[in-house]
Amino acid sequence: MLILGIESSCDDTAAAVLKNGETLLSSVLTSQDAIHTRFGGVVPELASRSHLESIVFMVREALSRAEVSLKDIDLIAATQGPGLIGSLLVGFSYAKALSYASDVPIVGVDHMAGHILSVFLEDKKPPFPYISLVVSGGTSSIYLVESFSDFTLLGRTRDDAAGEAFDKVAKLLGFAYPGGPLISKEASKGNPKAISFPRSWLEKGSLDFSFSGLKTAVLNHCNREKQKNGKLQKPDICASFQEAVVEVLVEKSLLAAQQHDISTLVLGGGVSSNPRLREYMQQRCSEESKELFIPRPVHCTDNAAMIALAGFHAYKQGQDCSRDSDVYSRSVLV
Repeated sequence: MLILGIESSCDDTAAAVLKNGETLLSSVLTSQDAIHTRFGGVVPELASRSHLESIVFMVREALSRAEVSLKDIDLIAATQGPGLIGSLLVGFSYAKALSYASDVPIVGVDHMAGHILSVFLEDKKPPFPYISLVVSGGTSSIYLVESFSDFTLLGRTRDDAAGEAFDKVAKLLGFAYPGGPLISKEASKGNPKAISFPRSWLEKGSLDFSFSGLKTAVLNHCNREKQKNGKLQKPDICASFQEAVVEVLVEKSLLAAQQHDISTLVLGGGVSSNPRLREYMQQRCSEESKELFIPRPVHCTDNAAMIALAGFHAYKQGQDCSRDSDVYSRSVLV
């Protein structure tokens, strides 16, 4: 079975071809970073227009690299939500048009399901059940995953997601967009214990996240330092900020595993490419005798391979969508 995956939830246009839900034949992506950098963040209208320019070429390239044609495709899987409505409409509408023209079934995929299952694109696959921490620019969420289609939301961000906090702090420090990788690079030169930034644990036993207070604490620290001598120790600020985010993400994930008596954890989402998060999670899982699975960075960021994978399993469960189905801005996995 050949699955064509299409992803356009935010600012990356991606397509992939997956065989039998496990063998990746091709995966291509075009980034819009160069477009949005000068604005310090994603401009929805520009993102939608860029998807319109790229979507046909990305699908053609994915088919070409897989050495197949559209007539060989058995299923089309496209991101239906969550994300930017305009961006989603481009990819999902194009997928529906392909489905109609080629008489191939189509299934709409929740972007979060893609991140939750992206680890199955790797050779080493986790057993069910597992705790999934999904961390990206739009979400920071913890799920109990009991099968390819059974996800229970345990905790989520109440304000800024971790990725948003990284980008906002990066902008505050004068870094370009996207700021996450630049914060991580600068943090590698700093002392994570230099500044005692707050950790928001919320109520006892809570698995929710809140990073807006941490972002404000960084702002206040920068203002105080500028008033003193006008010079910021950016490596120390980045390292201390990153450590505060990572510690909360990891410890709450381990708390979820403890609460549900789960011995396996999985990372997913763009922020899970962060070297310190991967290192700290591996260290703490080892200390707590938990097994950790992390996809390669290429499968952590938004990609169409994970959409094809999630779509394959959704279709096996009898899911599909009519051609008048619409996109949605918020995840249905709540």
